[in-house]
Amino acid sequence: MAGNRNARINEEIMKCLAEILPTVKDPRLQGCMLSVLRCETTPDLRWCKVFISVLGQYNEKELKQGFKSVSGFIRRQLAQMLTVRYTPELVFVIDDSISYGAHISKLLNDLDIKHDDDESEEAEDEDLF
Repeated sequence: MAGNRNARINEEIMKCLAEILPTVKDPRLQGCMLSVLRCETTPDLRWCKVFISVLGQYNEKELKQGFKSVSGFIRRQLAQMLTVRYTPELVFVIDDSISYGAHISKLLNDLDIKHDDDESEEAEDEDLF
């Protein structure tokens, strides 16, 4: 039962953060697209690890410093939106799995691989002659 409650709170935190992040005015967090991938909240609701995906050019060190400096503002906004006793302390983690997946997909698309259909058609054409 506690796991279900924790999952609901994680979903609610994700929704709230999706609304809050575009309003942040820190220049280190602007210029790239930020998406909340998932949240993992401890059962006592004291800590929440927020996995963020970043699209665009960014400096990871500056991005982490930007999140650290605005975490108080984001937590205060989150406290106003959530109806829980404790608002968790936020820990932001940069997750580059989406950009890594896009890179791998591009590499696979750039490969010149013949498919089985092409080979079977060539074999049928050779049998005709």
